[in-house]
Amino acid sequence: MVTTTQTAANVAARAAMAGRTEELFRRAGALREGHFRLKSGRHSDRYLEKFQVLQFPDITSELCGMLAAYGRDPMGRERAGRKGSGRSGPNVDLVAGPTTGGVILAFETARQLGVRSLFAEEVRYAGESRREFRRGFTISPGERVLVVDDILTTGGSLAAVLPAIERFGGEVVRAVVLVDRSGGQETLVSPASGRSYPLEALWRLELATWEAGEGCAGCAAGLPLEEPGSGGAAGGEGNSA
Repeated sequence: MVTTTQTAANVAARAAMAGRTEELFRRAGALREGHFRLKSGRHSDRYLEKFQVLQFPDITSELCGMLAAYGRDPMGRERAGRKGSGRSGPNVDLVAGPTTGGVILAFETARQLGVRSLFAEEVRYAGESRREFRRGFTISPGERVLVVDDILTTGGSLAAVLPAIERFGGEVVRAVVLVDRSGGQETLVSPASGRSYPLEALWRLELATWEAGEGCAGCAAGLPLEEPGSGGAAGGEGNSA
């Protein structure tokens, strides 16, 4: 009975969190409806622009408060202090995210947890790209890391952060994103070690896409086609199919 009650409470809490996240995205004008051509060339009747959300500190702070909950214990309480200090503290030692949107989210989430924030930058070696913690950033072996990002579509940019943490000997607790567009991905796999890590999302959103003219209601209705982000303002996973 207790387990059933807890499960029902968790489902209700997740639904409330998803609803609130959607509300904040809509308030910021980040979820648009119309007829759009995505970076992939496919068409959609909805478009998600994360930077419309991140321009508002109050909205970003509230969203990061929900991300920070995943850096505490399942009941939302801060567990006993880190590294045996005996002090009250979060369940993680630091928060990390990929550039660009992940920089803002990692910083504010870490601020609310009272821990450090790091960001992993994309670098290229011998024609291949990977992510690294630069600018003197380090992670001590065994430090517990919460990984955060904005929009998940394929998960590539977020997964690329994992080897950077593993190289230092850090322990990834879980990864959390604002919005999951992947179709329900529940784990994130490190391309270096093959290890799987839990993946959570505040809001899971299904965005249907079509080839031009093939089942696209906007094409059938003759609606003007918009190309959001074509001027360079849009970027990241949230703008691809």
